[in-house]
Amino acid sequence: MATFFGEVLSVYSRAVEEEDEEELDDNEEDEQIRRELEEKRAVHLHWSPDVTESLRSGNKLQCSSFILAVGHNAASFLSAYVLASANWDAAGRALAWNERSRSGTGRSGEESACVFYRHKDEPSVLICNVTCHIAEDQLFEWTEKVFDCLQSRELAVTVLSDRSVADYKTPDYLCSSSAPFLRSLHSSAFADRPVCPSLEQPNIITGLPAAVLNHCQVHRIAAVVYQCYSDVAGPDSVTVESYKPVLNKLGRSIQVNSPPSTDVLRKFLRSAEIQSNLYI
Repeated sequence: MATFFGEVLSVYSRAVEEEDEEELDDNEEDEQIRRELEEKRAVHLHWSPDVTESLRSGNKLQCSSFILAVGHNAASFLSAYVLASANWDAAGRALAWNERSRSGTGRSGEESACVFYRHKDEPSVLICNVTCHIAEDQLFEWTEKVFDCLQSRELAVTVLSDRSVADYKTPDYLCSSSAPFLRSLHSSAFADRPVCPSLEQPNIITGLPAAVLNHCQVHRIAAVVYQCYSDVAGPDSVTVESYKPVLNKLGRSIQVNSPPSTDVLRKFLRSAEIQSNLYI
């Protein structure tokens, strides 16, 4: 604004100042909401007292074999064929809240749907059953936090993963009777022979199995992913038993149970079906 004498004066507007203050308040509120959401979606590991004490002392878990099951059928397979014996203790759990999983609010290992088990006689063998959804933005954090607790020297990683046959790409006609079937993908440090054919291009693995395999490839850890393609949505006994070829490999590091009875297998499948309704 100019005066009669040509002097230029600044124009003061209370309305403009109030708008700037409101915009600043909105930005601060948005930032606060973003921080709270990030904290809520953070992955939290809760180990047993003895494991926690060891980690606090600066010692990583001495782990020669880490077996990860992702999905209800994979987890049911390990539960029925391996964990059904009394030789395993719950060693910890991982909590990860997201839109498809409320496991981050769970206080017990069962509620978390992501539980770690340690062999009593061979504590270097660690199993993890994951039946909850891990969101894409949580995969890296989950993998980094878990493997940061494990010593990587001479570590062997085996991943069992469920997948729908609808995601399997092939130029040939795929008969429905051929499902379920296994395919494998491994890191360059894996020197053993997989129990099934390799995953053909252009098929890929995704989610937590991909994050774990990528971590192992970068850090030169021997790892193999066995992905089971099934035409049945949800827990299924036929799909569970399709993982049986892996038993010979697992038996090198742990004692595998004899084939479970129908009642035992049905119990784990019923439990998996309930969790499937809760978390997926």
